[in-house]
Amino acid sequence: MKNVCANLPDPGTCCSVEAVVSMDSKGQIIIPKDLREKAGFSEGDKFSIISCCSSEKVRCLALVKVDNLKGMVKDFLGPMFSDFSSGKSSI
Repeated sequence: MKNVCANLPDPGTCCSVEAVVSMDSKGQIIIPKDLREKAGFSEGDKFSIISCCSSEKVRCLALVKVDNLKGMVKDFLGPMFSDFSSGKSSI
């Protein structure tokens, strides 16, 4: 599928359209098997759904495995907490 970030300095770390799927009457979406395998998704995995909004309308949804989200939050917030505990915070 087309890489939607081809004009960015490092398009290899960006997004691409992997599949087009439909939602059924129960609100369920099936992620194609090849994409589940590529992403390392397994039965029973838990996901966080992250939304990106513009003008109060959801424009994009992303799935992040909960196990990965924990590390992402720690990596993001960890330095801030270190600054607070050491008294280096600029806030």
